Amino acid sequence: MSTQTHKNPYAALGVSRDAEIETIKKAYRKLAQQYHPDRNPDDSAAEERFKEVSAAYAVLSDPERRKNFDEFGDIALDASFDAEKARATSRGFGGGFPGSGPGGGFSTGGFQDAGDLGSLFEDLFGGGRGGHRGPFPQAGPDLETRLKLSFTEAVLGCEKRVDVSRPDAEGRNHRETLQVRIPPGVEEGARIRLAGKGGEGIAGGPAGDLYARIHVQKNKSFKREGQNLALDVPISIAEAITGAEVDLATLDGRVSLKVPPGTDGGTRLRLRGKGVPAHGNRPAGDLYVTLRIRVPKKLDDAQRKIVEELFDEDAARWREDLGQ
Repeated sequence: MSTQTHKNPYAALGVSRDAEIETIKKAYRKLAQQYHPDRNPDDSAAEERFKEVSAAYAVLSDPERRKNFDEFGDIALDASFDAEKARATSRGFGGGFPGSGPGGGFSTGGFQDAGDLGSLFEDLFGGGRGGHRGPFPQAGPDLETRLKLSFTEAVLGCEKRVDVSRPDAEGRNHRETLQVRIPPGVEEGARIRLAGKGGEGIAGGPAGDLYARIHVQKNKSFKREGQNLALDVPISIAEAITGAEVDLATLDGRVSLKVPPGTDGGTRLRLRGKGVPAHGNRPAGDLYVTLRIRVPKKLDDAQRKIVEELFDEDAARWREDLGQ
């Protein structure tokens, strides 16, 4: 029988015994990020704590292993524990397995005859009678990393390389560079899942997953409105009055924007399909352009006279209906 000392996985993660799986995941992610070896180089205490929380999550994220721990206590954490034989033994002793229940742990109290206790342990932990030998397969822990994207990369999609540190079954960390495909339209805070790229499994168990948490940088010109994009475009007074063809740079190339004659400042024009590209069940978005009329700050006397002759009476006429 293994002599390894196990820490209560609920205590290791700081969660209650009735915690939901999402609460357990949240607690694990917080602690794993806090004690990850990449953040605590040459800190053996942090490395041990990281291994501890990873082992605790491996138990509590597996419904069967969590059930066994809740039923039998610390003894169920041994790699060679056989739950079915434990239940059969429990029935043989009147339905009460020593040390089971909320208190956890294992004690010999309750046996009237402990003479065959050694052979009982051997049977439970694979030491004879055809029992399971060797550790049970365990899934590896999920990992999370942060991935920065430019505004354009997030809108149009891209491929990025990310360097990660992945723990193996013995707790050693291995650096690896992975290629991540970013779909068009990914948003701030989204997570990209890389199946099987988390921590290594134990005894042939599957590896965990790696989640890339997305951070999108701001763009000084474009703003995101769901699948649509918004852009302010300055035009001159002459272009607003007479109309114009404006050469406009978008995220995926240049287009020609037609400004109708007599356009007011604040007019919003739509360029169909020039927003976030279509992806999956989401159609392509549009680009909405808001026209902003720019007024010259300095005029000479001749220019000022021309402006006054053209527009002197307009302002009064436009304000006639105000307040009615």
